[in-house]
Amino acid sequence: MDKKNKTLGEFIIENQSEFQYSTGELSKLINAIRLAAKVVNHEVNKAGLIDILGEAGDTNVQGEDQQKLDVLANEKFIQALRKREIVCGIASEEEDDFITINSQDENHQNKYVVLIDPLDGSSNIDVNVSVGTIFSIYRRITPVGTPVTLEDFLQPGKNQVAAGYVVYGTSTMLVYTTGHGVNGFTLNPAIGTFYLSHPNMEFPETGKIYSVNEGNYVHFPQGVKNYIKYCQEEEGDRPYTSRYIGSLVSDFHRNMIKGGIYMYPKSSKASNGKLRLLYECNPMALIAEQANGKASNGNQRILDIQPSELHERVPFFCGSKKMVEKAEEFMK
Repeated sequence: MDKKNKTLGEFIIENQSEFQYSTGELSKLINAIRLAAKVVNHEVNKAGLIDILGEAGDTNVQGEDQQKLDVLANEKFIQALRKREIVCGIASEEEDDFITINSQDENHQNKYVVLIDPLDGSSNIDVNVSVGTIFSIYRRITPVGTPVTLEDFLQPGKNQVAAGYVVYGTSTMLVYTTGHGVNGFTLNPAIGTFYLSHPNMEFPETGKIYSVNEGNYVHFPQGVKNYIKYCQEEEGDRPYTSRYIGSLVSDFHRNMIKGGIYMYPKSSKASNGKLRLLYECNPMALIAEQANGKASNGNQRILDIQPSELHERVPFFCGSKKMVEKAEEFMK
């Protein structure tokens, strides 16, 4: 079979032996995420036709206005993960606290917790710009068969057993890693099947794109300002091109394919940055490192950070290795 004609389901089965705890649960987990992603993709694609555009009227735990599609995506992913009875806990960017999954089987051996950003960049929905879903999977550290605790979720990113994202764009793609490289699968909407379209994805070692919200320039630390000026200088292969969509998944995905750096630094308006360590930075950092890229908070590897709270925020610099290293030089 041509490698690129391989379906996501076939790929999962063929590569299950690479996973350290090969008992089938991880395959079921990825399949649950695949199913929910197809449902959310369907809703995103008809967003202009039914009443799911705009704000839901509530705010999430971060104090951000929830969009109607935020709420819908959150419900669909939690529902899909609950029904498979393979996770013992879920944490979502849209929920105040983690959710304990009580299995109907008293002797259940559920070992995994999932952390998810159900709809990243949802404020872009109303203007028909790409959005995404980000997910992160850990093996629990408290005893199997007992209710999960906060400790199971507050693990450093290097403990992730899998991470990925779905980008709902001109085509819908699911990109994920289990620690053995990064592979991308594109949805064929006619038959509802994901096919391997981007095997062994890698960041170019360097690139010509920098992605940052320059509207916040005056609020950035001096090191970040200096790096942005460096990107704009006419010298060698510079100036670089500025590209910023405002959806982490979309900006990351473009930079991984073309080469670039994504930055969301701390600022005088957000002393710890804006992105969530557990729901956004850790999964994207694992994907980046597995794709020959790099992710840091400006001076420390993202995957080494010990989380202290469920909705912790950190500065984030991620992308082509040499570009992130150069940004770190300026941060020093």
